[in-house]
Amino acid sequence: MTFNRYEWRLLLRIFLLFIAITATSIVVVEERYMYGVITVPLVIYSVLDLIRFQRKAMDEVDQFVESIHYRDFSRHFDVRRAPNELKPLRKGFNEINSTFKLISRERETQYHYLQKILELVDTGLLSFELETGETGWINEAFKNLIGVPYLKTIHSLEKREPLLYADLMQLKPGEAKVMAITRNQQQVKMLVSASIMRSDGKMYKLVAFQNVSEALDETESKAWSKLLNVMTHEIMNSVAPISSLADTLKNRLKSPDITENLHNVDLEDIELGVDTIKRRSEGLLKFTESYRSLNKITKLDLDKMLVRDMFENLNSLMTPTLEKKNIELDIILRDPALAIEADVNLLDQVMINLLVNAIEAVKDRPEPQITLSAELANNKLVVKVIDNGVGMPPELLDKIFIPFFSTRKTGSGIGLSLCKQIMLLHKGNIQVQSTEGKGSAFILTLNPPAPKADAAVVNEAKQAVSQAT
Repeated sequence: MTFNRYEWRLLLRIFLLFIAITATSIVVVEERYMYGVITVPLVIYSVLDLIRFQRKAMDEVDQFVESIHYRDFSRHFDVRRAPNELKPLRKGFNEINSTFKLISRERETQYHYLQKILELVDTGLLSFELETGETGWINEAFKNLIGVPYLKTIHSLEKREPLLYADLMQLKPGEAKVMAITRNQQQVKMLVSASIMRSDGKMYKLVAFQNVSEALDETESKAWSKLLNVMTHEIMNSVAPISSLADTLKNRLKSPDITENLHNVDLEDIELGVDTIKRRSEGLLKFTESYRSLNKITKLDLDKMLVRDMFENLNSLMTPTLEKKNIELDIILRDPALAIEADVNLLDQVMINLLVNAIEAVKDRPEPQITLSAELANNKLVVKVIDNGVGMPPELLDKIFIPFFSTRKTGSGIGLSLCKQIMLLHKGNIQVQSTEGKGSAFILTLNPPAPKADAAVVNEAKQAVSQAT
């Protein structure tokens, strides 16, 4: 109805212009030029009025287009003070602006909501334009995982992590691949997947980075456990009869009917061979039996204890050995109330193994030093055993937790494997940082004990329950 009013005004002006032009035409045809004094000004007025009418509407449209161009949806067109013919137009512009404002507010709310979600997830996210390499989105998880505070283009990553950059460039959409980077002298394994999306006519590559180091460690530990079960079973079944037969054969060699038919030299050679078989068989059985301890630990006896008490016990236990070898032990604990919930005996075994390894690493250093520290970081309890020993080359860092592997000639390769399994049972982890010639740091990560509810709060809750029932 409102737009009809505008159309009627426009039709009225056109009709008046038509009448004025018709009258002027009659005046000219009938040569009554004296009436032209009236009709010609009427034509000119009607044309100018129609132009003015359209110009007002065009000005209003231009202002509306300008507000849309600059996304100024807060602009309001005054309907009350507008000419009658423009009131419907301004009212329509206000309705369109209100609709755009609502859509813009909803999109902004959705954007901030999505932004908060992406910042909270542990998965690192990176998007970049395929043509220019300019980054479109980077969340905090990616920055923390890769260790970059800012990344303008994906090509900037080539200087920091050349291998990772090359793998990302070759990663195809829909493909997933495990990649590794070294951060703080620790290897971090990530599951990287990619997809392609189009936005504003541009093609973007969206890459997701998920830290799978702990999951892979747990899977690897279970695989080794199964392998050791099979190996120990097969070795014990095969070697035990050999040792028993060697013992029987040695006893048989002492019987008179055999000694009389053999020379002393031949008898000594046979006895030496049988002794060698028996000794090696018993050594292999003992070696195999030692690895059974890796699979004996299946259940934890959890108890809450202060880290301070654990450090004091370790200090008392290791002090004689440390003093004998002139090794200095520093203990750093800024929060004496720091507590841990763990199997005390197993955790002590882990710490003793690490301290024994540290003592072995620093024994030939001019100023041997070992540091024990504990702190709460990122809602995790972090315990470190640091030494200034000989360190390890980078190629050994991935192998030291593997069963059977040892960097020492007299080592059995069971200590660190056992430490790894104990930490995984505690839902924690153990990692190593090492620089050859400078020293090593073993880092234990554990979940702190859950906070207990305040007694007053518990009593209030009990009272509320009793009243409700």
